[in-house]
Amino acid sequence: MPGIDECLLDVMRLPGARGAAVVDWTSGLALGTIGDSPNGDHEATAAETAEVARMAAEQPAFAAGLPEAPTAASGTDVTGTPPPVEDVIVTTRTGYHILRFVETDFDSSVFLHLWLDRAEGNLALARMRLGEMAQRLVLA
Repeated sequence: MPGIDECLLDVMRLPGARGAAVVDWTSGLALGTIGDSPNGDHEATAAETAEVARMAAEQPAFAAGLPEAPTAASGTDVTGTPPPVEDVIVTTRTGYHILRFVETDFDSSVFLHLWLDRAEGNLALARMRLGEMAQRLVLA
């Protein structure tokens, strides 16, 4: 089972991948990065994308219809329910940003961030592959 570095190397094999990171969305810290960063600074990008991930994961509107909605700060409720959001996709004129939440057995607040070139990348393929990678990711 791959760790963070192996997972990030795998992500960069996707067509159009410009950069990627594994980020803790409660602290905004990058646990691992590879490739380019949209603003040239991986740590700043991690903090900015963590804000987007946190906002999406904590909104009750996205938990509508789920049996047990997660609480805000922890990323999971006391029964270990993951955030109701699976991915967040932000499109820009030149690229896509996919934030894929990673579900773990512990109180997880981690996501994969992929920056994909719009002209070269395949959003559907990238989303499917990120889901597979998130399932295999082992956080050490």
